Amino acid sequence: MTIAFYLILTAVAVMALKNMMPAAGVRQVTAAELKKDTGKKEKQWIDVRTPGEFKAGHIAGFKNIPLHQLSARLKELDPQQEVVVMCQSGMRSQKAARLLKKKGFKYIANVAGGIGAWK
Repeated sequence: MTIAFYLILTAVAVMALKNMMPAAGVRQVTAAELKKDTGKKEKQWIDVRTPGEFKAGHIAGFKNIPLHQLSARLKELDPQQEVVVMCQSGMRSQKAARLLKKKGFKYIANVAGGIGAWK
């Protein structure tokens, strides 16, 4: 195998690990912490799962904005108010948190383990 192959393999591994790491400046919350806070009006509760997943079961108070629609629907959110994002396992919501951070949102929390940890 060539050095180029190992360099490409290393780059792919680093990118994959980076996507799994929590985004800088994003607070990670547990399901237990979430249960204490759910429903507080000063937070924006966003579920980034698909409409079908959301319809099959969701937490009251969460608004469904699927991850693939989030960029187009940012105007529905206040960048000065905390946004709590969740999905099924925490991976899509981590991507949503990164996107929100890049778009200038200051207060973001990701639900570690997603709705799976809630149950």
